[in-house]
Amino acid sequence: MTTGKIPVYSGLTGKVEPVEPVEKTEAEWRLILFPLTFGIARGQGTGPAFTGAYRTTHDEGIYRCACCGADLSKDKFESGTGWPGFSAPTAKENVKTQGRPEYWDASGRSPLRTMQCPVMSSATAPAPTHKRYCMNSAALRLVKRIH
Repeated sequence: MTTGKIPVYSGLTGKVEPVEPVEKTEAEWRLILFPLTFGIARGQGTGPAFTGAYRTTHDEGIYRCACCGADLSKDKFESGTGWPGFSAPTAKENVKTQGRPEYWDASGRSPLRTMQCPVMSSATAPAPTHKRYCMNSAALRLVKRIH
């Protein structure tokens, strides 16, 4: 079990704040997540390309991890990959690269995770950041911006 709080950026307050880690057993995650969400967010799987709920969504808001609720990104663009694409995480505190570069795949993609959940992969992409973070819709929740 994890001890202590972890720093996570909050889009609500605009600050990095310490939060309690989300600690659940595999059985507990299976009870509260849809099977596809569990396979992606907890098992590092992937959903079928061009099928996710957020692939063609253009609503303004913040995309959050479906498990731990961490703010992931708000700058969605059409990546052409079949999964929602983002050019940057909401905050560097909310994501980390998983593993060392020698374990990344042949296309240069690196597994990224929230501080608690594996939900994204990154690759090179167009400006402004030259990064693309592709996320499976099943591992995301969109908190829409209310105008």
